Amino acid sequence: MSWQPKRDFLGYGANPPDPKWPNGARIAVNFVMNYEEGSEPSVQDGEGYTETGLTEGTTSSMGLKGRDLAGESMFEYGSRAGFWRLMRAFQERGLPMTVFACALAFERNAESAAAVKASGFDICSHGWRWIKHFDLTEAEERDHIQKAVKSLTSTVGAPAGWYCRYGPSVNTRRLVVEHGGFTYDSDYYGDDLPFWQTVEGKPQLVVPYSLANNDGKYANTMSHSDQWFNLMKDAFDVLYREGAQQPKMMSIGMHMRILGHPGRTAGLWRLLDYLQSQKGVWIARRVDIAKHWAATHPYAGKGLNE
Repeated sequence: MSWQPKRDFLGYGANPPDPKWPNGARIAVNFVMNYEEGSEPSVQDGEGYTETGLTEGTTSSMGLKGRDLAGESMFEYGSRAGFWRLMRAFQERGLPMTVFACALAFERNAESAAAVKASGFDICSHGWRWIKHFDLTEAEERDHIQKAVKSLTSTVGAPAGWYCRYGPSVNTRRLVVEHGGFTYDSDYYGDDLPFWQTVEGKPQLVVPYSLANNDGKYANTMSHSDQWFNLMKDAFDVLYREGAQQPKMMSIGMHMRILGHPGRTAGLWRLLDYLQSQKGVWIARRVDIAKHWAATHPYAGKGLNE
């Protein structure tokens, strides 16, 4: 039987390892910009419906048959306007971030691809398209991984990591390891620190992601930027306090069609300025966190709790 994920309720327990972040930082913070616009399920690409996930129109199109032009335009706002607003927020402050990149989306927007390639931001493959990998057959998923890497390498640069939409299939991590060339994958939400797994005898570094520290909250429970800023600040403050004894990592997820709207970008500005005012904070690209972990805590012949 092929390798399958096993559940692990233990993790590092009460005594997690010291990440030994650069310059003695108490916390490593990674911002992720999800670039999905142009790769989502759509009528034009054969799904027969318009994706409205993580937009203002999630339920507004009930009963609509065929293309939802309003839903399409909400995605287009992300690549037309939100992308540039988020890029400026980080570049004006000289801060790094990671791009979770859907390959087909960058094929359809050469200007954005060129801007990302020139930025120095690192690339994590977000799949060939923004679709649910757990709905794919093993052969289809293998093909999507191959196409994503080939495409991204030609548009924005070879991806260092892997992360698919919401949840992986039971085959995803094995297929990512089988493909090779990835420094890490982020298809996991269950920890505040990276860890190693052994996949069919090969080491795989897992750098967990977060849906809690994420602007997706705007699509569910939040209506204004103070709410999001305070949630992110509170999460940071707890991890920062814990970091005095046990340094941690914090991932913050952003979507161009959500946080790229001006009233929400205001909360991002406040958060970036707040983090920059604190001492002992390493704001880093995801690939740099992964490489630091691999160098500081190299694979020891088996993964966590194996």
